[in-house]
Amino acid sequence: MRLEDTLLNRSEKKCELCQATTGLKVYEVLPQSGNNEDNCIMICEKCIAQIDKKEELDSSHWSCLSASMWSEVPGVQVVSWRMLNRLRNESWAMDCLDMMYLDDERLAWAKATGDHDNDSAVDLHKDSNGNVLQTGDTIVLTKSLDVKGTTLNAKMGTVVKNIRLVEDNTEQIEGKIEGQVIVILTKYVRKQGA
Repeated sequence: MRLEDTLLNRSEKKCELCQATTGLKVYEVLPQSGNNEDNCIMICEKCIAQIDKKEELDSSHWSCLSASMWSEVPGVQVVSWRMLNRLRNESWAMDCLDMMYLDDERLAWAKATGDHDNDSAVDLHKDSNGNVLQTGDTIVLTKSLDVKGTTLNAKMGTVVKNIRLVEDNTEQIEGKIEGQVIVILTKYVRKQGA
């Protein structure tokens, strides 16, 4: 039986964290050596986006952890512990953490990525006004920019359509100006229409 089928059966076709029934995907709880049903869980896209810090942390969504933390599935326990730690400023999350027990091996696994130490801040690309940027957005330059390595000068007010986000740096986006793809710092852009 495929891992995905095994996880769908185990989860009764529901997110193993919040019980959502749509947008379910296999999530690998890192670090791991080889996927198996103990270190992979079936969760929804909303949970994945917030775990991976691609969406603002919604504490009301995570109240589901008060139930999922009691799961017998090791991966669910580890993710529940990590998320409760990220929400530790909420009194209900601290209460849950006080009640939750992980044996030494699972606790070491939960701490291995360091994700539990992070606060609830997310890694989002934001313009100079704090608006969230997405791939495909149109932006306006708020400052004239000299492009390194070229004679190109991108003037303030230049409209750049169909931007791309730089994956590993939330302070940078890519856009095409005068036929050249350049890297632009997000602090010098404003999302058009925002």
